[in-house]
Amino acid sequence: MKSTFTVAFFLKRSAQRKSGEMPVVGRITVNGQAAEFRPQLIIKPENWSVAKEKAIGRSVETIQFNGMLDSIRGTILQHYQALLERDGIVTADGIRKAYFGQDEQAVEKREQKEKSETTLIQFFTKFNEEYKLKIAAGTTTQRTYSRYLLTKERLIEFMMTKYKISDTRLDKIDLFFIEAFYLHIRTKHGCTNNTSMKFIQRFCKVVTLAKDSGLISIDPFAKYEFHFNEVNRGFLTQDELNTIEQKHFPSKRLSQVRDIFIFSCYCGLSYIDICNLREKNIQTSFDNHLWIKTTRQKTDVNSNIRLLDIPKAILEKYAGKQADGKLLPIISNQKMNDYLAEIGNICGINKHITFHLARHTFATVITLSQGVPIETVSRMLGHKSIRTTQIYAKIIDLKISQDMDVLVQKMNDKKKITI
Repeated sequence: MKSTFTVAFFLKRSAQRKSGEMPVVGRITVNGQAAEFRPQLIIKPENWSVAKEKAIGRSVETIQFNGMLDSIRGTILQHYQALLERDGIVTADGIRKAYFGQDEQAVEKREQKEKSETTLIQFFTKFNEEYKLKIAAGTTTQRTYSRYLLTKERLIEFMMTKYKISDTRLDKIDLFFIEAFYLHIRTKHGCTNNTSMKFIQRFCKVVTLAKDSGLISIDPFAKYEFHFNEVNRGFLTQDELNTIEQKHFPSKRLSQVRDIFIFSCYCGLSYIDICNLREKNIQTSFDNHLWIKTTRQKTDVNSNIRLLDIPKAILEKYAGKQADGKLLPIISNQKMNDYLAEIGNICGINKHITFHLARHTFATVITLSQGVPIETVSRMLGHKSIRTTQIYAKIIDLKISQDMDVLVQKMNDKKKITI
């Protein structure tokens, strides 16, 4: 049986506004069953024709108003015909839902189409746009954000080299794609295994978010094995540390960089955490000693460190001299590392000195080798796990020798008692 179908418009007079205007209401009727909707149009009743169901007049505004009504009628008619062809049965409410994008089958079909058409680089770009907002929120850094930008560039470069394309669908990524990208990073750019793995980790994070968002049904990284080589992290010996401390530098900039580096060697703070230090982070604690109390930006873990005499003296040296509220005259990390390399050469230290080496030195030479328990060191470094501390803190031979001296003494004393 053929269904009856009409679309009518009228004014809702009970909802008249202070301006005198009334909202237009649409009514869809199919086989005597009606469903109303609001097309978000308003008009004064004197400008409305009840009989013709449209605005009266020949002004530009009136022509535009009636054009919108005609467009709505046409769109609703298209939904009616599409539903009739697809389902054979049409309801007024079904047409209304379809008009507002609420038809379940149509929505599901549209979502499936969107998912199948979403590409890797499109999603990566969206990911980066959202990730950039975290910089202002203080939950990430410009440096970390730039690494995601670089990973996206490397993926485009890899696809152009390997497949002669600049993008691909998300559901086309598999283990072969991932492994080929890893090899591209290693061979094309000469990166170490660990650096290449970092690229894969960032790639994985983006794809995992796509999976969690429902854009792909299978996680291509589910069976991928990340493999990092153990790194023998360097540190300065106490003699090397003393040499840098006691060296006179003719350049003010070198002296300032030396001071900040030494400060980190005796408190274990990373570059970014020293950048974030403010007066409020220096507090007199329960023991009447000064402490650094801060939260690590990288891990969001509290880090409480009692100030030793040397870092305390450095803070006093620069107290009240920084216009930006910082406690030390910090410069960019890259510049710091450039100056530290120069300092190493001047001091005759044949090691690759970077700012992060100070953190290793604190963990190894200043604390663990002096008998500070690893649990305490882990808390001061702001680590989430002692396992992380074990990577940073390699006990030096001197400490092992000292421990063995204690053991030998105990054994000798025991022999004397026996004899």
